[in-house]
Amino acid sequence: MQPKVSIIMGSTSDLKIMEEAAKFLNEMQIPFEINALSAHRVPEMVLDFAKNAHTRGIKVIIAGAGGAAHLPGVVAALTPLPVIGVPCRSSISIDGWDSILSILQMPAGIPVATVALDGAKNAGILAAQIIGTGEPAIFEKIKAFKADLAKKISSANIELAKVKYEYKTN
Repeated sequence: MQPKVSIIMGSTSDLKIMEEAAKFLNEMQIPFEINALSAHRVPEMVLDFAKNAHTRGIKVIIAGAGGAAHLPGVVAALTPLPVIGVPCRSSISIDGWDSILSILQMPAGIPVATVALDGAKNAGILAAQIIGTGEPAIFEKIKAFKADLAKKISSANIELAKVKYEYKTN
C-alpha cells in the first residue's frame, strides 16, 4: 500500500497532537506515513523528503511543528505538493503564537494551508478533502462525515429543547 499523505513533525514530542490527523486518515481509509523530520536538526533529510515526496505518490503533506516551526514552510518551499501546517504548542513555545505565526506568515509564492493551534484533526480532514477532489470514493466518505456532523448538531438541538428555564423561549 502506497501512502497518499505524509504526516511529518519536528520531533516525536508532537506525536500526541499529530496522531489526530493519523486517526482521521485511518478512519477514511487513506494510506499515510508518519515521520519525524526537523528543519533544524536534519535539513538534508528534509530537503530530500520534500523534493522527492511527489515521486513516491504522496499527494498532500501535513507538517506539524512547535516553537520556531520552520518545517512546514521549508517543505512548502521545496515541493510542488500542497502542505498543511499544524502549529504545535511546545515546551519552548510562546503559548503557541510563535508556531502559529511562523507557519501562517509565509511569503508570496510559498503557501502553507494553516490550521488551528494543535489542530491536526482538521489537517487530516483537509488532506482528505484535497484527495477527495480526485477520488470519488474518498469524496463520498467526506460527504458522509460532513452529514454526520450536521446530524450531531440536530441531535444537540433536540436535547437543548428539553432544557427548561423560566425565560427560555425555545
